[in-house]
Amino acid sequence: MIDRLTNPIKDYAWGSRTAIATLAGRPVPSPGPEAEMWLGAHPAGPSLLERGGEPRSLDEVIAADPEGELGRACVERFGARLPYLMKLIAVGAPLSLQVHPSPEQARAGYERGAYGDPYAKPELVCALTPFVALAGFKTPAEAAGLLAELEVASLRPVIDRLRLGETLSALRVLLEWPREERAELVAQVAERGGEEVAKLAERYPQDPAVLAPLLMNRHDLRPGEALYLGAGVLHAYLDGFGVEIMAGSDNVLRAGLTPKPIDVDELLSVMVPEAQPLAVEARAHLFSPPAPEFALGRAVNPRLRLTGGLPRILLCTEGEVLAGRRRLAAGESAFVAAGVGDVELHGRGTVFWAQPNLG
Repeated sequence: MIDRLTNPIKDYAWGSRTAIATLAGRPVPSPGPEAEMWLGAHPAGPSLLERGGEPRSLDEVIAADPEGELGRACVERFGARLPYLMKLIAVGAPLSLQVHPSPEQARAGYERGAYGDPYAKPELVCALTPFVALAGFKTPAEAAGLLAELEVASLRPVIDRLRLGETLSALRVLLEWPREERAELVAQVAERGGEEVAKLAERYPQDPAVLAPLLMNRHDLRPGEALYLGAGVLHAYLDGFGVEIMAGSDNVLRAGLTPKPIDVDELLSVMVPEAQPLAVEARAHLFSPPAPEFALGRAVNPRLRLTGGLPRILLCTEGEVLAGRRRLAAGESAFVAAGVGDVELHGRGTVFWAQPNLG
């Protein structure tokens, strides 16, 4: 059986009031910001489906029959849990500057109470509209040069550390900037740092992390292009609408551009200054990053067969698509249990699907 899903929407303040509502055919603007629609079985926001004539959460359905819902190969690799979380992500304002731990760091941090999940959170985003991300550090020399051009004397300790190749030390100086001096620093760099820095400074007038556009690499994705971010990659999404897929974890360490708490020591222990994102191209409709937990499929006007044996979530983002006999319009989604067998996809529209990346 292919089950239609009802998915929770997260109302984080940076969300858009138009993107998800427009896709789903609801009135625009929405009553409040809609940042993410979660499609999956994460306990912080599981999807609902109907089984036995009543709504049930996807995590509950999986727990009742792990092998039937997930398939033997998935259970043997990941245990009795859906290993991925799929999202619609609608960036109406910049997200927090953040990084995610490795599998080993996540397990250790969970055991000492630092993380809510014992799993890593690699992720991939595929653009539905032009999508802008900051991800990965520039070389220390390039970053030092850009900061020096601002001619802000108080930044000298940061610049000196960058010129010595000490990226983490330079970042620590910024993140631990004396609170009583932050507004003055941000005002100075906002005048001289360019449009992106000025926009961030307007939103976060006391956050030295507004310098991120001068320290990090910018990535502009066109619709259909994808970017993968592994453990240790510092990143922030600035604008756009996309489909995101990640390991089934919500572990986030924030470095700035947020009112939420920042743990500088933990952040710097996880961040890898040399780590960069990876542009991923689809092969046979599938974005397959170096993460076993997930792969992301995408097809326009599909006529293809998905081989059974894997748990999949389907999401239509345009037009109308048939998955077997299940009709999906834009904004609608479905769960395909591993035991369903092969599924034919066809129609005039765009469909994405999530699945484990088991080769």
